[in-house]
Amino acid sequence: MRDPAKPAPAVWWGLGIYLVGIAVVVFSPVSYSGIVAAIGRWLHGDLGLAFFGSGWIEFAANVIMFIPLGLLLTLLVRHHLGGAAIAIALSVGVELVQVLLPARMPSVRDVVANGLGAAIGAAIAWLVVLRRSRAAARRES
Repeated sequence: MRDPAKPAPAVWWGLGIYLVGIAVVVFSPVSYSGIVAAIGRWLHGDLGLAFFGSGWIEFAANVIMFIPLGLLLTLLVRHHLGGAAIAIALSVGVELVQVLLPARMPSVRDVVANGLGAAIGAAIAWLVVLRRSRAAARRES
């Protein structure tokens, strides 16, 4: 039987796949303004959400992008604040590297959005998965 105090191999695999995917997205020299503009047209034209501008679209995308990282890192380190803190440190690192990419602009707003996403992911991991596994371990002992 697997030790409940150690992360499952699936967490390592998930983290590896996630990090490769994020590296492709984050470090790609492609400008995402066309994608953001298309989403903005859809929100404004089809859904009538004129207040939801491109800045909010990028903010929401950054939050969503970091939810899995916060979740996976929390499962890995087995501590709710630890997973989010590591994710935020990685976010700051990514923003610093973007200084070197001519098509990308680093931003404190991105770090805030990434940190919010990481915190949401960490909360999901902590409240759902880790609490359940600890309760199961208590029942077995």
